Amino acid sequence: MTETPRSIAVTGSGTAEAAPDLLTLAIGVECRRPGVEAAYGDAALASSAITAVLRRHGVPDADITTSGLNVRAEVSWQEGRGQLVSGYLASSMLSVRLREPAAASALIAAAVAAGGDDVRLNGLELGFTDPSAVEVRAREAAWNDARTAAEHFAALAGARLGRTLSVTQQSGTASPIPLAKMQRVAASEPLTVEAGGSSVTATVDVVWELLD
Repeated sequence: MTETPRSIAVTGSGTAEAAPDLLTLAIGVECRRPGVEAAYGDAALASSAITAVLRRHGVPDADITTSGLNVRAEVSWQEGRGQLVSGYLASSMLSVRLREPAAASALIAAAVAAGGDDVRLNGLELGFTDPSAVEVRAREAAWNDARTAAEHFAALAGARLGRTLSVTQQSGTASPIPLAKMQRVAASEPLTVEAGGSSVTATVDVVWELLD
């Protein structure tokens, strides 16, 4: 019979940080009008104006995505008459990837000016175009964290670490920085967008053999 080796299982985590090079912006359009045709038509005009400004600022078509389109009736209750249609709301959402975060402030202001009072800024996130280099450093930090903890436990048990029996990386992604959610924007003055730093976290489960 083969004797099962003594082992120790440890979970390590590590984080690496770098300056983000990608900003993802959610721009919405909401048009409330008495008639459905007017609501839909004005929403289309506002959306087209915004996308035209984005293209003029160098944003390629591949980085502009329409992620939502909705037209619905708005109803109100009146005593004795029940629910009545009070108007129509047409809305759409654009997801825009900006690959130069430093230039985002001016671009956002231009988009707001193009869409007018029907524009809604539904938040933005900072991240990485290619997070692989940062992920490597995060994994290394997670491994070192696990190794340090395992050596400590082994010493407490009067043993030492042997060969690595298994390594399992838990799923994880870059941690984007969500900036403040902005609703019902009317002003077109640029808001400062500070890129700061964005981080990637890695978590790894490692099992080592324990030797006497």
